[in-house]
Amino acid sequence: MKAVSDWIDSCSKEQLTTYQEWFILADSDGDGRISGNDATKFFALSNLSRSQLKQVWAIADAKRQGFLGFQEFVIAMQLVALAQAGYDINSDILKAEIDKENIKSPVMEGLDGLIDTTSLTLHSQPEAFGTAQPQPLPLNSWAAPKSVKKLPLNAVTSIIDGLKRLYVEKLKPLEVTYQFNDFVSPLLTDSDFDAKPMVMLLGQYSTGKTTFIKHMLRCNYPGAHIGPEPTTDRFVVVMSGSDERSIPGNTVAVDAGMPFSGLTTFGGSFLSKFQCSQLPHPLLDEITFVDTPGVLSGEKQRTQRSYDFTGVISWFAAKCDLILLLFDPHKLDISDEFKRVIGSLHGHDDKIRVVLNKADQIDTQQLMRVYGALMWSLGKVLNTPEVMRVYIGSFNDKPINEGFVGPLGQELFEKEQNDLLADLVDIPRKACDSRINEFVKRARSAKIHAYLISHLRNEMPAMMGKAKAQQRLIENLEDEFKKVQRQFHLPAGDFPDVEHFREILSSYSIDKFEKLKPKMIQAVDDMLGYEIPELLKKFRNPYD
Repeated sequence: MKAVSDWIDSCSKEQLTTYQEWFILADSDGDGRISGNDATKFFALSNLSRSQLKQVWAIADAKRQGFLGFQEFVIAMQLVALAQAGYDINSDILKAEIDKENIKSPVMEGLDGLIDTTSLTLHSQPEAFGTAQPQPLPLNSWAAPKSVKKLPLNAVTSIIDGLKRLYVEKLKPLEVTYQFNDFVSPLLTDSDFDAKPMVMLLGQYSTGKTTFIKHMLRCNYPGAHIGPEPTTDRFVVVMSGSDERSIPGNTVAVDAGMPFSGLTTFGGSFLSKFQCSQLPHPLLDEITFVDTPGVLSGEKQRTQRSYDFTGVISWFAAKCDLILLLFDPHKLDISDEFKRVIGSLHGHDDKIRVVLNKADQIDTQQLMRVYGALMWSLGKVLNTPEVMRVYIGSFNDKPINEGFVGPLGQELFEKEQNDLLADLVDIPRKACDSRINEFVKRARSAKIHAYLISHLRNEMPAMMGKAKAQQRLIENLEDEFKKVQRQFHLPAGDFPDVEHFREILSSYSIDKFEKLKPKMIQAVDDMLGYEIPELLKKFRNPYD
């Protein structure tokens, strides 16, 4: 991420002004985005080979959004200039030692004539296109030039836009009809699709969750409290903002620009224990962190929580791109509440990473034993055949205690820390793929939910004995799940938790549910089978 910002910062004021003019010229529909078609026409003026331009697009559109914003366009132009100067364009070039400040603007043949033609067009149609002469862009600014023309609201110019449209037209009607939002997950809003990737930290108290975030940011943030006792008593979302401030949970939940409106379902008791900490930071421009209260041990302490703790964790798990489970070498026991918390992450196993923090507090021999004990404890809780990836280190701003770990341990910690940092840096690049993955997962879940609800509705009598029939269905819910699974040939692993489903179902009248609507199911099947693949094909690398 820093490598990208260095490339932007290295541009002179004159270069940025030039690139702004080129960006407006290349942006055929004036929406502030260079599509694949726009790029193929404009980049052809560079006279580079197709394979070179394929690499240019792949590196510039690292997040796989399917378009180039102004920031990505500037990087593309710098890469074109390097390719013209004889450099080999590959994925490592952003990290290479290159004198970026002396990179000249690329040579684009026939561009001057296009600029003259466009200037005449802009002058002759001022109402349609706005001002003809773009204002100079401030140095170091990453903002795209202002759009010169408004597009219809339903225009699809990126993968995320396409997912929004598919959700509203195909998936949302199914969710509303069968009350998916009450049983599984609240309805999605635009802010859910547009949100930055999120990283959630989980662990028992004093395992270094808040310190880890401070270590990543290299600074303090509003609402950060650190101590050996359970200091973080609330969920804190640490995200980018224009200035340092803390926003109370109720305010955050009603802000349409933030993806947290679904948390209102957990009530005022939870929202009073929720806050958003904002501060300007380059890392937070790419990632949002979620700090959580330390998981308690003991049944008495668990019952003192005034909200559904595991329910909130499950809600965040669905939204997050990465979940870090932090452990302390001196706190390896997994309490009952921690077991429930880890159990609530079911279905998101691919997002979980384990961090053995504060590992410099023990010597190498003890570390080996602690690592074995941790893997044994996790094996009893995580019901997966795969071995979980465990990062070992000491994620704080203090120097590593060499007296304990020795030079070998220090080298190990540095390698582990670099691996974890690489995992975190990779999150923004995978964000678009993660959105697609979660969307498809949600669609399949909504389909199964519709089958379950409609099946239960069909089992109800038309007139007499409704109360008894409902009681029987709720008591024999496992058998009803198996019937639906066999009837529609569905994978058992995709079905919801029986107990959770039973708990919510008991407050509804099953005979009021809708019967199965095959057209709605078919629309979702078509979306999964044809429309999403077509969307990905439309916004893939235009040089593939």
